[in-house]
Amino acid sequence: MRARLAIASAGLRPEHREIVLRDKAREFLAASPKGTVPVVVDGERVIEQSLDVMRWALGQNDPEGLLDLSEDALGLIEQCDGPFKEALDRTKYVSRYGSDPDAERANAQVFLDLLGTRLSQNQYLCGAKITLADIAIFPFIRQFAHIDRARFDTDAPESLRNWLDAFLTSERFASIMQKYPKWEAGDPLLWFGDMQA
Repeated sequence: MRARLAIASAGLRPEHREIVLRDKAREFLAASPKGTVPVVVDGERVIEQSLDVMRWALGQNDPEGLLDLSEDALGLIEQCDGPFKEALDRTKYVSRYGSDPDAERANAQVFLDLLGTRLSQNQYLCGAKITLADIAIFPFIRQFAHIDRARFDTDAPESLRNWLDAFLTSERFASIMQKYPKWEAGDPLLWFGDMQA
């Protein structure tokens, strides 16, 4: 999702190939044996991490200046992709990890509270202007909220809930949520996984 947001912001129109993760195409696995999405194939270059895809897209065209990042913004993304993502996974996939979901929720709450404090002072995570931090972090907050939206609405700071809901109802978000049929064969440039994931 965050790779799609960056590609949309950049105004790029790569050839899209929808991959169903439970039935991965051979061509997809040949390009990226790790078998996870997103993957961008740009000539001989294969880009396999969503944050790297974001930087690749915005490195070609960044009309919103999303890459104008402070160390502070980079630190937020690192916290999201590290401790928060771990707590998210361990809250969402309890049987896979054998984790205590309440303890993991408490771990996640530390990051949610940090974001809420920032958003109580500014419209976006790093000030009055949207940055890469917002679009890199939003999909994970969305995913966490969807585990139990009622509980999220009770526990998450109001400013964070408002920020999330503004994204969810935005044209920016609607523009990337188009459904695609499963790709069967060909020479792909770009894959993304199941939008329900």
